[in-house]
Amino acid sequence: MLLASQSGLSEEQIALQAMAGAFARKEIAPQAALWDRDKIFPVETLRAAAGLGLATIYVREESGGAGLSRLDATLIFEALATGCPAVAAYLSIHNMCAWMIDAHGSAAQQRQWLPQLVTMATLTSYCLTEPGCGSDAAALRTKAVRRGDFYYLSGEKQFISGAGAGGDGHLYIVMARTGEAGPHGVSAFLVTGDAPGLSLGANERKMGWNAQPTRSVIFQDCRVPAANLLGDEGGGFRIAMSALDGGRLNIGACSLGGGAAALAAACEYMQKREAFGRPLSAFQALQFRLADMATELEAARALLWRAAAALDAGNSDATRLCAMAKRVATDTGFAVVDDALQLFGGYGYLADYGVEKLLRDLRVHRILEGTNEIMRVIVARDLLGERSA
Repeated sequence: MLLASQSGLSEEQIALQAMAGAFARKEIAPQAALWDRDKIFPVETLRAAAGLGLATIYVREESGGAGLSRLDATLIFEALATGCPAVAAYLSIHNMCAWMIDAHGSAAQQRQWLPQLVTMATLTSYCLTEPGCGSDAAALRTKAVRRGDFYYLSGEKQFISGAGAGGDGHLYIVMARTGEAGPHGVSAFLVTGDAPGLSLGANERKMGWNAQPTRSVIFQDCRVPAANLLGDEGGGFRIAMSALDGGRLNIGACSLGGGAAALAAACEYMQKREAFGRPLSAFQALQFRLADMATELEAARALLWRAAAALDAGNSDATRLCAMAKRVATDTGFAVVDDALQLFGGYGYLADYGVEKLLRDLRVHRILEGTNEIMRVIVARDLLGERSA
């Protein structure tokens, strides 16, 4: 059950929310524990979601996408995450990559890639983070040197979600240095899994997000056609950051979906479980805990929706609001799941009830798409008029 308020939503948005929620209940939630336990990446389920238009939510209709808004996307991702935050989060990454090609790709790149991304016949990964450059993304060291009609990439990307899942046809959007130090020397490239010189690290053993693979992507004089440059040379960092505004909204929505699922589970459990001769739901202290959990989710949701509306409108404060919303939503979602686990008592610590999985999955949301500490840096710099170039 999705506990999000529908106040202020259009009939179409309510229908989108219901459609995504029904897909989460029927196609994702029943298998989520198995996928987590056995580290299964549910490609066919993802492609079924793509069949509903959920792989290219805010890609333009003329490009084959759904042409929906960023606010619409937050509703969809929150609903999907009630089934499994890890699966919903990978769909968010795929959507982000598809949007980058739709917004910044050449006509030829759009024709080549977008039809495959719409159906998820081709899977994607976003490659920015490096072993020595996490939060300081502008300091990345992967290099791209042009020789004739090709660029040759050398370096390593780390913590790459979905890497390798699509085999030789997997599409990586890679940020690499083509010029000077700092953000202006970074370019973006479309690199396929079969590119000569590309290899993958082992699937990482992780605390959560086990339903999607995470690997290093290694480039050793990796040959990439010059036609695969995304946007202009030197414009890659700007492209990467513009994509992250939407990605931060999506991951915040996934956190709220996980929190909403945990709250719903806690409400059901408290009505069934008895202590001292009464159901847990009869104790006022525990009622207050539920009330606070629901209130915090609703407050975070309101900020997330405001940030999404600002991004849709192209407002000058959109990046600041997206950073605020990401920080608040991911902190809130995790805190609500932690409270739910406490309400379950010892049973919450068992895998059978699913709450501990939500806790493990949501913990990383406070780190990826820019850590929550970096979100504070973005907000503070904006307030002080120190926006980075």
